[in-house]
Amino acid sequence: MSYRAPTEDIVFTLTRIAAPHLDPEDIRAIVEEAGRFARDKVAPLDRVSDLVGATWRETGVTTPPGFRDIYRDWREAGWNALAQPENFGGSGLPTVLGAVSTETLASACMAFATLPTITRGAADALHTHASDELKALYLPKLVSGQWTGTMNLTEPQAGSDLALLRARAVPAGDGSWRLTGQKIFITFGEHDMAENIVHLVLARLPDAPPGIKGLSLFLAPKFLVDADGNLGERNDLRCAGIEHKLGIKGSPTCTMIFGENGGAKAWLVGRENEGLACMFTMMNKARLDTGIQGVSMAEKATQRALAYALERRQGRAAGFDSPAPIAAHPDMGRMLARMRALTAATRAIAYCAAAAIDQAERGDDAEARRQGELRAGLLTPVVKAFSTDIGCEVASLCVQVHGGMGFVEETGVAQFYRDIRIAPIYEGTNAIQATDLVMRKIGRDQGEDLRKLIAESRADVAAAETRIGAAAAGRLRDALAAWEQASAAALAADLSDTEKLLVASTYLRLFGLALGGALLCRGAAAAGAGEDHWVGLARVFADDIAPECQSLAAQIVQPKRDIEDYRVLAGLR
Repeated sequence: MSYRAPTEDIVFTLTRIAAPHLDPEDIRAIVEEAGRFARDKVAPLDRVSDLVGATWRETGVTTPPGFRDIYRDWREAGWNALAQPENFGGSGLPTVLGAVSTETLASACMAFATLPTITRGAADALHTHASDELKALYLPKLVSGQWTGTMNLTEPQAGSDLALLRARAVPAGDGSWRLTGQKIFITFGEHDMAENIVHLVLARLPDAPPGIKGLSLFLAPKFLVDADGNLGERNDLRCAGIEHKLGIKGSPTCTMIFGENGGAKAWLVGRENEGLACMFTMMNKARLDTGIQGVSMAEKATQRALAYALERRQGRAAGFDSPAPIAAHPDMGRMLARMRALTAATRAIAYCAAAAIDQAERGDDAEARRQGELRAGLLTPVVKAFSTDIGCEVASLCVQVHGGMGFVEETGVAQFYRDIRIAPIYEGTNAIQATDLVMRKIGRDQGEDLRKLIAESRADVAAAETRIGAAAAGRLRDALAAWEQASAAALAADLSDTEKLLVASTYLRLFGLALGGALLCRGAAAAGAGEDHWVGLARVFADDIAPECQSLAAQIVQPKRDIEDYRVLAGLR
């Protein structure tokens, strides 16, 4: 079975849950065309991208068969420019529509989708922080996708701890800089799909202060560019190899060497020693896109599991005189329903975050933009971590639905699990997202936006009660009560930082589950004729998933733990 974009569910989620100001008919054509491109052109590449993968030689990196041609079609059709600024050649459409493109593309082939994602992030960083000269020279071709971008943070000794970065930049005396150093895990750091690659690189100046406050951001192109935008000589940088990975094998993950012959020529982006703030512009959008990858794989895995469960016949079940489709067995039906409900909930959260980004950037006045910025900041770590965890869970359930046929490679569903497993790791591990949520985001405005979100969620459940029934609504209200109670505990002044960090991941999952159930209620309340499955999704979530919230809250709201036990069991004593 080939992937098909869930057009109606996407349009419904956008216009009834996340962004009700959007007209369904105005966006339907975009959603349908994005789905058609993903299904017809990109999805056929998915299996070969896994079987063949990217290959490295001294002369460069070759991507899997078909990648170059489909990427050309992608950018020539204008998809790369969809949600990019109009003054640099973009279409200027909202972020939520860019999210649709990301979802359908990543569902079709996650390895392929990582290139447009990272390129758009590089364009965002330059648009926000670069000089007018750099913008004029590089942004039009990054926006169109003619050139691609990268994000160079990690080094062998510096993964999540960017304070340990050693890459250096020294002034060249002509307004440019010379970069030296090594970066690892660089997505599409080298490839054959575009004529130039624009590397954004974190490095230290000679007199930089220690730690993360001493990082600056630089632009270093693969090929140097003259004042008219023409390509010149090769810069002093190269790919020294690519990783052999569990999944997304068609996406080359590169080790990059800068400055073996005097230094790679580079230009400062933003101000000296403020590189991390510049890079976070790129990373925040990348974290949204990574969360959407979790939605994408959950959707793809759910589609494949449903198709197989209706086709595969085993055993007896009520209503069948002969061997029944395995979907008819109660536990299998429960798994399939859980997969659908979790997928719909994560999509709703992700699109709400994208809508908040749009409000932050396009709001009618300063207060609206401020509220949008607060909501986007609150939801972004949840989207990244919760959605990617759910993507892994649903992909694992897909393997389980297939039984032994899921564990072998011939059916292709093992690839789903292997591909999505990177998503909780890159763009800041999910533990880092949980830390960001608990230590910074929920209390950033003294918890006001969090309390507002919980109140909105209660209103969503109340609005759906007549549709989903009092019992289901009661379970969802209990989930929201658990979320509120846990939030108060996480914000408590007498809780030490260590204790907060200990429960941060638990709290983030509770946040995602409680909010996801409420957003499905918003959908159930808005569902019209022919959309009754939204009522079923909310009920299943209430029955099978929401009760987890109380146990999660119990891990947070309890007498103080003996931290020493965790240190001993971690081998620290």
